[in-house]
Amino acid sequence: MDDEHGGQGRHPGTATSMHPGSSQPAGGHPPYGPPPQGPYAPAPERRRQPRMLATVTVAAVVSALVGGGAGVGAYALLDDDGTGTQLVTAPSTPAAAAEPGTVAGAAAIATPSTVDIQVTLAQGSAEGSGVVLSADGAVLTNNHVVAGSTGEITVTLADGSEHPATVVGAAPSYDLAVLQMQGVSGLTPAVLGNSADLQVGQQVVAIGSPRGLTGTVTTGIVSAFDRTVTVQGEDGSAVVYNGLQTDAPINQGNSGGPLVDLQGRVVGINSAIETAGGGSSGSIGLGFAIPVDQAERVAQEILDSGTASKPVLGVQGNAAAGTGEGAQIGAVTEGSPAASAGLVAGDVVTRVDDSRVQDFADLIARIGSYAPGDDVTLTLGDGRTVEVTLGSIPDEAASTSSGGQTRQPPNPFGIPGGGNPFGGGN
Repeated sequence: MDDEHGGQGRHPGTATSMHPGSSQPAGGHPPYGPPPQGPYAPAPERRRQPRMLATVTVAAVVSALVGGGAGVGAYALLDDDGTGTQLVTAPSTPAAAAEPGTVAGAAAIATPSTVDIQVTLAQGSAEGSGVVLSADGAVLTNNHVVAGSTGEITVTLADGSEHPATVVGAAPSYDLAVLQMQGVSGLTPAVLGNSADLQVGQQVVAIGSPRGLTGTVTTGIVSAFDRTVTVQGEDGSAVVYNGLQTDAPINQGNSGGPLVDLQGRVVGINSAIETAGGGSSGSIGLGFAIPVDQAERVAQEILDSGTASKPVLGVQGNAAAGTGEGAQIGAVTEGSPAASAGLVAGDVVTRVDDSRVQDFADLIARIGSYAPGDDVTLTLGDGRTVEVTLGSIPDEAASTSSGGQTRQPPNPFGIPGGGNPFGGGN
């Protein structure tokens, strides 16, 4: 597949995707903005103009019969016995309650805890989705939904009521943020599940506001785990994380909304899609969510202190390069966990625990899926295994190979041998 600059894409199993939100500058463009450039289009956060209602019209074509020059009339088809055909309508019955373990049951549980988020930007506005975390109005969403906010943030509940909100904190490396709604109580918090318990092929349900259509429910399956998702942050820097792949249709406006199992438990935060290119920004069945086990840790840290942490390995490398046979380490930071474990420049990491590593972007994603202080086993290209206890730093900027805390735009992966994606030494 092609990357967003027109070059060849990465190895199969790696997603170079854009956010499922969308943006729209104020004035001068159609309601959903100009066509995106390049094969990967924004998916979950949607920049927004005044909302248009999609009207579906069913056209019934009626053929008039002309009989013997006597005029035009409407005729009923007759059975052989001369009687008119009678349409049969089922008797009206009250709708049964949604059964637990079904798509309808999952939607009934999760929809009250799903919100729409509208954000004022310097030019235009943004719209995405979110998940209610507490009865007093804490909301989890994607960082790219609220990044760049210059004014009011409005959260709309499932009952249609609107409430102002502020950003409690964000974790750019994980594309997550927590908001706090004002003047609310008694909300229904989402029930968080366990993404580690998921199975490939398991049915899941996505809920959110694609194209501003709030409360939209779609369904699919868990397609794969450990997908390296690379997206561009609002400041132009790259964000690389370990994603859960699903074919549940998600589109612009779904960003930050829940992916739930059939018991209505949140198992992921919808965040990115891959598109067909050619100006298309719709779902092609390749969606990506941040696993809830990772999102829950980050959200709890933000709620506790306003800041999340991320793990430190302490190596440098070039995510733009690679043969698909592992992540080559360009340098090791002195005093870092990697140095303490005996890693040196030139070592090639092929696995992190049981997860395969094909290049340096994979290494960024795999390490980022752990918590600070976790013990991991690195398998090297020469067959050795190395035990590493990960360090910790505040997550103040996305982790990329152009520098652990960089906010420099373009070319995030283009500095050979440079960068410190896990923050050691920063």
